[in-house]
Amino acid sequence: MADAKPPTFVMVPGLRGHVADHWQALLATELDGVVTVPPLVRDGLSRDARVAALDKVLAGLSGPVFLVAHSAGALIAVHWAQRHSRPIQGALLVCPPDPDVPLPAGHPSPEALSDNGWVPTPRERLPFPSLVAASTNDPLAAYGRVVGMARDWGSRLVVLGEVGHLDPASGHGPLPQGRELLGDLVRHAARPAEILAGSVGAPGG
Repeated sequence: MADAKPPTFVMVPGLRGHVADHWQALLATELDGVVTVPPLVRDGLSRDARVAALDKVLAGLSGPVFLVAHSAGALIAVHWAQRHSRPIQGALLVCPPDPDVPLPAGHPSPEALSDNGWVPTPRERLPFPSLVAASTNDPLAAYGRVVGMARDWGSRLVVLGEVGHLDPASGHGPLPQGRELLGDLVRHAARPAEILAGSVGAPGG
């Protein structure tokens, strides 16, 4: 279909918002059709507010949509999927944290996470194709726990290796595999040929 609408890639950041040298921000400069969920100016720790912000962005879009989420953004996408039914072609969920166990110092406490709706983490199968990219030494989630999330969500698991939380704080900026992972996800989504040719290209392209 030559007139197929090109996809929109929705960047769903974590709780810390926009960071210029973060892999999401860098990948956004390489793709066409990118929209980023804006940071919240109030209720920043509220799960409901975060889910509503994502839903507001999605409500303004038409055509195929792919979610590109990092950290708490991955959980926002999963919580959103429990409440809403707008078609999503696929989701790349990178380094989801595990709020069901205490996080390291400097991160929200178990009580704060519970009060703001983050626990328990949904484990229902996602209604769209998804790919979980996991770090083997993420301080915010034990690798085995992320493997369990991916299994329960019906996601394909990709192991990134020892990349910490894949953020500048852990010494990581770009995600070299980013375009390849998105390309792989897009190829397995609806109308793969038209979407892939139009925006992402083959891995390494």
